[in-house]
Amino acid sequence: MKTAMAITIVATLALVVGFGCMSPKGGGMSGDEGFKIQVPMFSTDIKQGDRQTITVSIKRGEFFKQDVRLEVKASEGINVTPTNVVVKASDTPEVPLQIMVPKTAALSEYRIFVTGTPQTGEATSIEIKVKVVAP
Repeated sequence: MKTAMAITIVATLALVVGFGCMSPKGGGMSGDEGFKIQVPMFSTDIKQGDRQTITVSIKRGEFFKQDVRLEVKASEGINVTPTNVVVKASDTPEVPLQIMVPKTAALSEYRIFVTGTPQTGEATSIEIKVKVVAP
């Protein structure tokens, strides 16, 4: 039973990572000179008093070789770390974000806003939906 649940969770994560939502293009003028931010496509459910890690990815065009600063802001009522990180052009393009929900958080939907700003060029942003559910 545990094995079946583990396989289901891994398959779901692979589906979400493979088919995540993407931001509009930032950076340069053409697709090969820009970047996008990729986040999980579906709303993330987190129980009150719990924490969960999700992955934000930078999808770079073939000719986009710049560092990207990610600024992360959460709706009031939930916490997220890190709130500011630089993804170097030579680093892995994946950044784990840890979402923490206090036990006293209202049962509601919250948003996390992720903005990516390159060294030169245009910024882009995307939002992640987080649903706080009862334990």
